Amino acid sequence: MRINISAILVGLGMVLVSCQAVEKKSISDDIATITAISAERAKAFNEGNANGIATHFTDDAYLMAPESETKRGKEAIQAYYQAIFDEFESELESGYEDVKIDGNLAYGRGFAKVWLTPKSDGEKIYSESKYLNILERQSDGTWKTTHDIWNGNE
Repeated sequence: MRINISAILVGLGMVLVSCQAVEKKSISDDIATITAISAERAKAFNEGNANGIATHFTDDAYLMAPESETKRGKEAIQAYYQAIFDEFESELESGYEDVKIDGNLAYGRGFAKVWLTPKSDGEKIYSESKYLNILERQSDGTWKTTHDIWNGNE
């Protein structure tokens, strides 16, 4: 039996190209999923839905807001946002400017514009910020935020 080395090398090359295409598709799918999570969090913020935000965090996540102590855990994160929604009508425009994935970890770097209108007397508050989210793929394949940090542009 004679072995055709050329045929084996061509076949191996086709397998490698095919694997790279699957990996690129998978990464682009993950980026789309992570971007959609950001949009879902913004929608929940605009609806005053603290649970809708917290659901996208891991149980032991960190929230590091400016001029505030670090919040740890989904319940603390939900309470942080609920306190805002109890006092203000909220509006958020935000999005990722960059998303990178490495295995089961990802980060999203983005911008946010926030308008808070007091439910009682007071002037409307506006702020702009930049933020960084770290996300981790969960055992069920979903992505959850493990760290959320931002600071103002002022």
